[in-house]
Parts: sequence; structure tokens; C-alpha cells
Amino acid sequence: MNPFVESFVTVMPQLGFHDVKKGKLGVKSRDLIASGLIIIVGIVGELRGNIVYCIGIEDAKKVASTMMMGMPVSDFDDLSRSALSELTNMLTANAATSFSRMGIVIDISTPTLLYGENISVEMSSNQVLSVELIVDEMPIEVDIAFET
Repeated sequence: MNPFVESFVTVMPQLGFHDVKKGKLGVKSRDLIASGLIIIVGIVGELRGNIVYCIGIEDAKKVASTMMMGMPVSDFDDLSRSALSELTNMLTANAATSFSRMGIVIDISTPTLLYGENISVEMSSNQVLSVELIVDEMPIEVDIAFET
């Protein structure tokens, strides 16, 4: 879990965010139900699994706006969806770099973005580590599942 927390602390300030802190930690089952914006990134290599990033719709618009130099975001057009997908790409790639420094080589897939209410996601492992990261008072849930 630490490489993902560290990636938020490293990447988010580079994009114009000021305050990053760890919130709730927990363990979830394989079947996730989430509402808002959900981005799924696959992990392959010495570790296999998936990472799911969940953020509320209004907070996702604020994140996209900050990433786009303050441009207002009223709905999820191609540009705002691309910005949010790129954010998870950067966060997951940064975590992958941390894993490689530990001698664990992994690759990541292209992010898959979904948004709506009560979206069901089946994770690749029966046990999912969940960490809430709070970025400028906006909670982002990161669900991590590695196959054992």
C-alpha cells in the first residue's frame, strides 16, 4: 500500500494540489460497489491485480479543473476524462517505480474510466486493501487487489 500513498504525496503537489493526507484504511471484499467516478488500472508482472480509484463526481470535476489550469469543468467531456485518466496513470506509474526500487517489476494497463451510481466492480483478489487519501479536502479512495 505504501507505494500508492507515496505516489499521491509525490505527484499531487506537482499538479497544483497543496494538502495530501491519509484517511481511513480498511479491507474490503472482492465485490466493490461505488458511485461517482471510478478508474480501473490493471497490474501485470511480478505482481498481478488491479487498482481502483474512486472519487465523487463534484470532486472529480474540481480535480480535473485544477489539472487543466483552472479551466471550469461542468461535465465530463473528452478533455476532463483524459485529464483524470492521466492522473491515475501518473499515480500508478509512480507506484510502479517505487515497486521497481524494491526489486518488484510491474507494468500497468491503460486506465478504464467509468462514472455513475452503484457501479459494480469485481476485483482480482478476495481481499482488497482500501485507503482513503484526502487531497485538498477531497477524498479519493484507492482500492488495491493483488492476486496471491
